[in-house]
Amino acid sequence: MLVPVLLLMFLIITNKDSFQKYFSKEILSRLSISNKYMGKTTRNIILFLSLILLVIALARPVTNEKEQSFKQEVASIVVAIDVSKSMLATDLYPNRLSFAKQKLLNLIELSKKNAIAVILFAKSSFILSPVTQDFNSLKILVENLNPGINFDNGSNIFSTLETTNKLLKDYKSKNLILLTDGGNKDTYKDEIEYAKNNKINVYTIAIGTKKPAPIKLSDGNFLTKKDGSIVTVKVNENIKKLSLNTQGGFINYSNSNDDIKQILNNIDIKSSKKEMESKKFKTYTELFYYPLAAGIFLLLIAFSSLPNLKRGANIAVLFTLLLLNSDLKAFEFDFKNIDKANDYYEKGEYKEAIKEYEKVAKTPEAKYNLANSYYKNGEYKKALKSYKQVVSSNKDLEHKKLHNLGNTYVKLNDLENAKKMYENALKIEADKETRENLEMIEKLLKKRKNKENKKKQNQNNQNNNQQKNSKQKENQQNQHNQEDKQNKENRSQENKKNQNSKQKEENKKNQDLKNSNSNKKEKIKQQSEKKVKQNQISDLEEKKWLEELEKDKTPVLLKKVESQKEDDSSTPW
Repeated sequence: MLVPVLLLMFLIITNKDSFQKYFSKEILSRLSISNKYMGKTTRNIILFLSLILLVIALARPVTNEKEQSFKQEVASIVVAIDVSKSMLATDLYPNRLSFAKQKLLNLIELSKKNAIAVILFAKSSFILSPVTQDFNSLKILVENLNPGINFDNGSNIFSTLETTNKLLKDYKSKNLILLTDGGNKDTYKDEIEYAKNNKINVYTIAIGTKKPAPIKLSDGNFLTKKDGSIVTVKVNENIKKLSLNTQGGFINYSNSNDDIKQILNNIDIKSSKKEMESKKFKTYTELFYYPLAAGIFLLLIAFSSLPNLKRGANIAVLFTLLLLNSDLKAFEFDFKNIDKANDYYEKGEYKEAIKEYEKVAKTPEAKYNLANSYYKNGEYKKALKSYKQVVSSNKDLEHKKLHNLGNTYVKLNDLENAKKMYENALKIEADKETRENLEMIEKLLKKRKNKENKKKQNQNNQNNNQQKNSKQKENQQNQHNQEDKQNKENRSQENKKNQNSKQKEENKKNQDLKNSNSNKKEKIKQQSEKKVKQNQISDLEEKKWLEELEKDKTPVLLKKVESQKEDDSSTPW
């Protein structure tokens, strides 16, 4: 920007006017009136120096520029949620799995100094998220996780240790937090040995109570055994051995976040942290205000002469104009917008007129024109709002506003408010058109009242007829009831005779029912055995939850991790 400023400065200063071309300096000095203050050339030089300083200020010069780096050390944590069928037990509201999911969200919220990975495990382990510090995305994944998904049966904690070892292979400290009801095993010897060999610290938050609770499935039924009895489960505290023998910790769930805070504090103290990528940023001191202040000062000198009071007043005016430069530009463009808006309105292009009027809708007149444009464009609700914003001491404008408000209410089928607006407009000015509109509204209101009165009369007549008919029906029913009583007395005598014969027949039927019930029980046992066999087919269940994931609004991608050791527990939940 300095290049064109310097060129313009050179051309203006070196350019001679017509008098300098035809007269010598001596003759011009005698003909011209002496200037007490500054000459034209001096004033131009000061003006251009001011412009140069303002351009330098726009360049924003700085000093003490330094580049600093921010390094962050974090502890790595893998959180594993048990998604086996036992986690659908209802001893925690609404069930254990939903409670564990909320615990995980709270853990993410409190883990500001950590990097977290999330695993889901049942008979197999599934990676929901690798190690990350993008907690916002991690929350979205957890929130969109459907707690009703049917994973394969069992609780393979050994597979979670294998997955944890893979995810944290580049970290010195390996921490695993289990959100589980304890699994199915009595001992965890293999798991303890694997965790010690790979230096994995296992922390457990026990999700569940010591009281046996039923397992409620997604279809609303409770899980049953082969004999038809309902399955009940409680927390398996044997998993405490796994945590205490691997330099971790065990804690029962709490409704507050105390359980999470204690584990995170313990991890923060024990873990050796890994340095994440360092972030670089610059620091410096701004200097633009020095050339800006000098440029404004020189600009004032260039436009005025300080000793003259009148010219001093001109300086103040120019200074305020500079400060209000943005408002002046807006004021100049307002006229252009108003002209455009008026042209569009006259041509019937109301949408374009609305756009232009909205730019300048500051005065009551402009708001009135905007309201008229909305009205002509059929946007009556917006027109109503704009008319109400017109507040003016001009009686003529107020009369027009009230008249148009009445028209707008008519379009919105609000005749009572329309009548009020016309009456208020007539108080300001007795206008013929307004009177005619008011008379039409009054006629329409009378018609409405007549229709409403007729409806009320018809409803009353109908109610009276219904009451008469109901009374007639009651009388008829009373007559029928009397006849029925007589018939019943006659029949009761006949029924007594037939009771003896019926009792013999019922005894025979009861024997037949007992035989049929025994057959039904055998069929029910066969059906339950078939259901258990279907539950043991893990491949089919994997297809089911994959299909359910695809139906979700935000699909969640799970990666299955193969394990060297499968869950061989006897209980499938």
